[in-house]
Amino acid sequence: MTSTAPETQRGQDAGDPLGEQPTSWQRRLRRFGHVPRPETSLRDRLDPPWTRPGRQVWPVLAISPHVADRLVRWSAWGGPLLVTLVAGLLRFWRLDQPNAVIFDETYYAKDAWALVNQGYEGSWPKDVDKLILKDPSSVPIPTDPGYVVHPPVGKWIIGFGEQLFGFTPFGWRFMVAVLGTISVLLLCRIGRRLFRSTFLGCLAGLLLAVDGLHFVMSRTALLDLIVMFFVLAAFGCLVVDRDRSRRRLADALPVDEEGVLRPDARIAETLRLGWRPWRLGAGVMLGLAFATKWNGLYVLAAFGLMTVLWDVGTRRTAGAARPYMAVLRRDLTPAFLSTVPVAIVTYIVSWTGWIVTDKGYYRNWAATEGKGSSWSWLPDWLRSLWHYETQVYDFHVGLTSGHTYESNPWSWLVLGRPVSYFYEEQTGCKESSTGKCAAEVLAIGTPLLWWLACFALAYVVWRWLFRRDWRAGAIACGVAAGWVPWFFYQERTIFLFYAVVFVPFLCLAVTMLLGAIVGPAAGTGARADLGLTSKDPTGERRRTLGAIAAGVLVLLIIWNFIYFWPLYTGTSIPEDLWRDRMWLDTWV
Repeated sequence: MTSTAPETQRGQDAGDPLGEQPTSWQRRLRRFGHVPRPETSLRDRLDPPWTRPGRQVWPVLAISPHVADRLVRWSAWGGPLLVTLVAGLLRFWRLDQPNAVIFDETYYAKDAWALVNQGYEGSWPKDVDKLILKDPSSVPIPTDPGYVVHPPVGKWIIGFGEQLFGFTPFGWRFMVAVLGTISVLLLCRIGRRLFRSTFLGCLAGLLLAVDGLHFVMSRTALLDLIVMFFVLAAFGCLVVDRDRSRRRLADALPVDEEGVLRPDARIAETLRLGWRPWRLGAGVMLGLAFATKWNGLYVLAAFGLMTVLWDVGTRRTAGAARPYMAVLRRDLTPAFLSTVPVAIVTYIVSWTGWIVTDKGYYRNWAATEGKGSSWSWLPDWLRSLWHYETQVYDFHVGLTSGHTYESNPWSWLVLGRPVSYFYEEQTGCKESSTGKCAAEVLAIGTPLLWWLACFALAYVVWRWLFRRDWRAGAIACGVAAGWVPWFFYQERTIFLFYAVVFVPFLCLAVTMLLGAIVGPAAGTGARADLGLTSKDPTGERRRTLGAIAAGVLVLLIIWNFIYFWPLYTGTSIPEDLWRDRMWLDTWV
């Protein structure tokens, strides 16, 4: 393999022109690992090349160069699809088990069934879950409206699976499993584009495929995995938009008599980047995330700021003397219009069922309790929806009742308090010294992956601050957008499984760390930064040892996932083995 380390694109958004002496603050930061930008061509900084496997491996495998080129082209999609196939087989295996309504499926499965059949959620009687499992056709859908505290998109998606496969555990889990599987494909392709390496992209997808929290959430009819899918899709859209806008700007810059691309302040500051459909797609995806659960709003704000800063870096690299002013004049308004209004419209459209049926909860509030308001010039449905939203907001911020499995967001990364979705104890188990067996579905990440992610996040933040690596900043932004907002609601009842929204970014962080452990390939600019040349045997030994270390870590993570497999799938095991897997007292 050639360069699999993220080092190869170091500092490509740096603003100083090539050859300029480092400033005093840069010299001071070198003691912390800051390095000047490598001497990379302007075109490669704007549109970095893709990593290709080294040619020395093909003769060993007796593969001709022509066939090797075809394999390389095939691997761009073939590798991610293969990883996705593995993830799909894992997620759909015995998806109907346990044959029970587990944890909050008691809300979303029933609300989804009512939504797809009558356009609004009903008020279900208590203790109806057993009847649904026994004979769902015998349970009528309640026509009285139910008070729900989450927008409808996630329930529409769950309901689509129920329409296909019935009001059964497999039916209400089907679409969540589909999105969980597709999200692995998305991460493979996003990681490939971020790191310019098919190998690293597939590694990121593999890590997501064997993460326990993502796995459990992919097999449970809850909303948070759906939010994660739309957030990841939005991130992917923005990464593609960034690549295309930088390529467009590179194509507009002048070329000197030697064919070398040169920066141009006038073009960099005045060029309009034109129609950007991928940014518009990101706005739709963020609107769908927000229309599934409200925490998508924070991601909308974070990603909106991130994409504007990317534009600043693009124009600075192209030679803009005042990149912030250029972005303010040329990019800020289109960026806002492509995301915020689009997301809001998407959110409102998601309530169409509630609007047109005229029977949903609070649907007629404007014509009854809200009659005579100073806002009566607005449509009744809009005022009723606004009132509904304010009531839901009050519910969320006031939700402080204790719960057995609640946890503080400070403890999430170390998996301090996972959530037990299902637990069943069987007696007469001969394999156990206690005579008991246990079957549990525990919403917990793969421990070794998450604990390694703690170090990976520290590396990502360091790399962002001192190596000026935009990819590290993007990964940190994804984690922060899904995690940091919960610190403002520490009095509220919150759970570890909310963290599934930023699990893909943890996998990207670990991938970046593993790439650094492997080290850059011979002949890359990053290798020169490390003082290693293609003829340096020390560098080859260092890369070999790095590859072994990274490989061992990946194998340990996969083993850890297999070890906890019974707790992810509700498989009955002797109580002794179940207790062996309770590594921390807080997991019980």
